[in-house]
Amino acid sequence: MAAVRATNPAASWTEAGRAAAPRAGSSVDLVTRFGLVATVALLFAVSGGMLWLVGYNYDGLIGNPATKIHPSTYVLVLAFVWRSCTFGNPVGYTIHVADRRPASALLAVISIFLLIIVIVRQRPGMAGMIDTFVTPALLVMMLSENDERTFARLQTVVHAVMTANAVLALFEFATKTLIFPYRLDGEVFVSDLRSTALQGHPLANATITSIYVLALLSGSRSLSMPMRLGLVGLQFAALVAFGGRSAMVTTIVLGGIYLLVSGVAYLRRGRISLPGAALAVMLVSLLPVVFAMLFSYGFFDALLERFVSDSGSANARVEMFELFKHLELRDLIVGPDIDLLESMRRINGLEQGIENPIIRLILYQGAFFTLLMLLGFTLFMHEVARRCHPGIWLPMLGWLILLNTSESLASKTTLMTKFVAIALVLYRPARAGLGQRVQARRN
Repeated sequence: MAAVRATNPAASWTEAGRAAAPRAGSSVDLVTRFGLVATVALLFAVSGGMLWLVGYNYDGLIGNPATKIHPSTYVLVLAFVWRSCTFGNPVGYTIHVADRRPASALLAVISIFLLIIVIVRQRPGMAGMIDTFVTPALLVMMLSENDERTFARLQTVVHAVMTANAVLALFEFATKTLIFPYRLDGEVFVSDLRSTALQGHPLANATITSIYVLALLSGSRSLSMPMRLGLVGLQFAALVAFGGRSAMVTTIVLGGIYLLVSGVAYLRRGRISLPGAALAVMLVSLLPVVFAMLFSYGFFDALLERFVSDSGSANARVEMFELFKHLELRDLIVGPDIDLLESMRRINGLEQGIENPIIRLILYQGAFFTLLMLLGFTLFMHEVARRCHPGIWLPMLGWLILLNTSESLASKTTLMTKFVAIALVLYRPARAGLGQRVQARRN
């Protein structure tokens, strides 16, 4: 047996990693905990517009390549390096977290492999591979250590930043003044007065706010029901300020169905709380007053304007399929010439981009590249869902709908990292349930 170990380094590293592995639910060190909390805080609170003010051109096309990666990614990598070094066996720690979250490790490996291909072929999307795919995979692997104090602090950070984001959005909506406007190489889109708040682009804001609203409805069990309902109202008001039509429709439909089904199930159980019933009656009676105030401030005018004028978005989703008529089979498999594709895109009136991630990936990177990413993404989402309590289906469904309404994962974005942070933090299973699963796995 010893001879086998001597001739099999991989087995030795695996055994060393398992020997050094902490028990489930064990506590991480203070520096690692601070790194994870700082990562999530920067992720949700620092936008490209904010970074531009300190000379960090994150959203733009020009400038230092190092600035094309979000600061939260750098902090997360440093936390990972620190944690692996404190183990005394960096390779063993990497194997340990990869063994606990294999789909996340696979997504990271696929993304790094495809990043190398993108660099060699000199195609667009190099920084996007890191922020879009590697960062969420690394965050999920690090959170596999199940440190209770870390998760408690992360819950506080997510709720606090999302609340501040909504308040700032409503302030910008009321004053018509953007505090941290979205910039592309320093240029502000002066014709777009939709709120940008703390997270930058209005549509990115709308997407993550919609996911957060759905998470408040079926998750966030650490908050009281009145607190959750208050936050839902605040966040939905912010959705109008962000102007995301798809996000608003998705939130209303999925949230309405969930509330209806939950309400019927609650009534069928025959247990009605008198304080809860009194609160519901009071809120219903106040609705006409709230609607009257919103109408007087022009709130519904802005809402209707977003559905009447879509700036060519609907037409773009039709025209993007016309591009396939000009491509040969080889171009579809490995990706066409970039200059040719850019010319065809402008000719077909798609200056704002191709508003579907799968279509965009096929056009810019090829079908082979896209299939690999879809495989890694599907397994990754399944793994994340398995680590959450059952209510995760609601924001997961909303997420899958909304990411197909824009370029989303086909370009550089932090949306997937934000989604997995919300999912793992706000849908964390009860401690008892976690212990039962660990015991079952050991048996």
